[in-house]
Amino acid sequence: MDHRSGQKRAVEYLYPPVEPFDQRMIDMGDGHRVYMEQCGNPAGVPVLVLHGGPGGGCSPAMRRYFDPAIYRVVLFDQRGCGRSRPTASVLANTTWHLVADIEAIRAALDIERFILFGGSWGATLALIYAISHPEAVRHLVLRGVFLGQKAELEWFYGGGAGAFFPELWARFVEPIPEAERGDLVAAYHRRLFSGNMVEEMRYARLWAQWENALAAIAADGGHYESPSEYARAFSRLENHYFQNAVFLEADGWILRERHRIEHLTATIVQGRYDMICPPLSAWKLAKGWRGCDLRMVTMAGHALSEPGISSELVHVMDGLRPLMKDD
Repeated sequence: MDHRSGQKRAVEYLYPPVEPFDQRMIDMGDGHRVYMEQCGNPAGVPVLVLHGGPGGGCSPAMRRYFDPAIYRVVLFDQRGCGRSRPTASVLANTTWHLVADIEAIRAALDIERFILFGGSWGATLALIYAISHPEAVRHLVLRGVFLGQKAELEWFYGGGAGAFFPELWARFVEPIPEAERGDLVAAYHRRLFSGNMVEEMRYARLWAQWENALAAIAADGGHYESPSEYARAFSRLENHYFQNAVFLEADGWILRERHRIEHLTATIVQGRYDMICPPLSAWKLAKGWRGCDLRMVTMAGHALSEPGISSELVHVMDGLRPLMKDD
């Protein structure tokens, strides 16, 4: 219990720690080897966990949102991050490579259909995969929806979020010359891919600090230092995807193609005060989708580790147990 607030910490809502019953590297045949693990019940309802970023990687805590007696939980580190290799590589690393990787994992594990569980960029990837392969999806559980739209990137890298956190925004913008501040994604891209490791690491830490500092509703302006290797992979991959408009053929592609998945059911868990992925995107996605249940969590921000977010996600997965058991 957090005695300062009287509220539980997020971890107190989760299932006990669980170890994988299967861990392996999958060679994708184009220079990338992707780490994949399974935990829970080998004969259970398959759930595929899609981490955020791009570039965030999976953590042991992500195994704990699911009843291990009911669910067969599959986690993998997307190309270039976590335990996948090569680290921080953007070669052969696009949204469509990740969609193909999911299909390769599904085939390797002989899974017909699975629940997709993804937050932030993981929600984006879940939607894109479902639109591309709706026959392989049983249900979507999405947290902190990001639709990969220009307006969303302009909010976070164009000063919208900065209006609420001016001192953090100043720290993010200050190292960039004024002439380049009109497009901070491009300005950071030049430095994150300069070939000078010292420079790349400096700007990787700044890029990661800006996002990490705003993830939780209790953001206090701290530096939120990430380990150097993590910061470089996270920042390079995220910037690479955003510089390329997440490799979608048109702005608004997900909403345009939503009709392909409207026969599926979905649950969205969205923090009311999410400063990274504001609720407008979740609302737009859910509007008119009869099978989509949008759950706004009051007094919650973006992070998976927010107590209200964790509590609701476990509640959602527990609620799906009887629906999925005989499906």
